[in-house]
Amino acid sequence: MDRSFFLPHALEVAPRLLGAQLSLDSEQGPVTIRITEVEAYMGLGSGGRYDPGSHSKDRKTDRNASMFLGPGHAYVYFSYGMHFALNLVCSPEGIASGVLIRSGEVLDGIELARERRLAKRSKGSDPSTLKDKDLARGPGNFAAALGITRPAHDGLDLFARPFAIRQAEDLEVKIVSGPRVGVAGIAGGPEFPWRFWIDRDRTVSAFKPGRNAPRA
Repeated sequence: MDRSFFLPHALEVAPRLLGAQLSLDSEQGPVTIRITEVEAYMGLGSGGRYDPGSHSKDRKTDRNASMFLGPGHAYVYFSYGMHFALNLVCSPEGIASGVLIRSGEVLDGIELARERRLAKRSKGSDPSTLKDKDLARGPGNFAAALGITRPAHDGLDLFARPFAIRQAEDLEVKIVSGPRVGVAGIAGGPEFPWRFWIDRDRTVSAFKPGRNAPRA
């Protein structure tokens, strides 16, 4: 994979990311995750219909500034005061579109990923209930398993250490799409089927509608 992969807008890039392998190195060691579920978000300058679910829908701010970087950068935000979430920036510099990484399968560094996930659990939790399929299931868990934080990784280049990314192999998998998870209002409804996932993959998260999101 090279930077040109991320030059198109997020809606084009998102399904092509399924099956790609994203790695992050750290002092504790590397973790590699195969991407199985994503969501596209189209912000300022990206063209097409207005996306009320995007952090960058109206203007550039300190929080979303990384979404306006050149293609192939990381945009990390803190969600619900609980966890971090990783987005991969698409489109030319100055145009805000990105792909939220929702879920994946840990391929390498599984014990480190498990250690990180268990550290986020409440004291007394039974570690045996954390199954391999759930290590990176959901955007907060994906970021935790990989070791992503906003202070350390927001705005970094995906094509330089500590990141590494490998394009998906030509695997025969069925890709399906539908409404985005937990997005409020019309942006979380059937008019925005901008969530993409590998059909029947056990690591894909469950769908939960957002507040006041219309149903099909």
